[in-house]
Amino acid sequence: MNIIITGASKGFGKAIAEQFAAAGNVLFLCARNESQLNAAADELRKKYPRSTVHIKPVDMRNKEAVLGFADWCLSFGTMDILVNNAGQFLPGSVHSEEDGLLEQMIETNLYGAYHLTRALLPAMIKNKNGHIFNICSIASIDAYANGGSYSISKFAMLGFSKNLREELKSFNIKVTAVLPGAAYTDSWSGSGVDPNRIMEADDIAKMIFATSQLSQQACVEEILLRPQLGDL
Repeated sequence: MNIIITGASKGFGKAIAEQFAAAGNVLFLCARNESQLNAAADELRKKYPRSTVHIKPVDMRNKEAVLGFADWCLSFGTMDILVNNAGQFLPGSVHSEEDGLLEQMIETNLYGAYHLTRALLPAMIKNKNGHIFNICSIASIDAYANGGSYSISKFAMLGFSKNLREELKSFNIKVTAVLPGAAYTDSWSGSGVDPNRIMEADDIAKMIFATSQLSQQACVEEILLRPQLGDL
């Protein structure tokens, strides 16, 4: 299968890429940081030689770059799975956060996924096949202190997923919103949080991979995961 994963150089994206690479799929990976993306791809190629890994550095905040990435992917054929994972967390409160933070969070956490999905959908609709995973967050359903514009952008991402799900049913295209709680990625390194208190990135990746393996008759609409002891 042809699988696109955005933000694939680290964290959830890298863990998801590893799950699909282990199964011998063809991966199309992007991230902003070219050196980290190259390193992740090299690691996957060495560890999973049956897989094929294509990479392209892309800033998902740049619409033209996103559309160029979509065209590049489609030049290899129709995509079977899209994982809209690229995102960024910057803390803040609506009443006091720096001006422009909302625009930055929306551009990073929503617009890139919106433009990429729209560019890929015509081919998926023509084939009546595909599965879109949108990485949302617990912040998509629960407001919390210092969540601010990040939480707003993730609420929007969940709304995007719900709309897509309704629109694409008749085209045999699945849409799954993924809502992870705290999981140990680079965002948590140096935070002082005990890694054993929160989830592993692999936990989320394994759930996404398992969901992708279900019959055509089944669609998991939402995957909600929290640490065993609950949210922090």
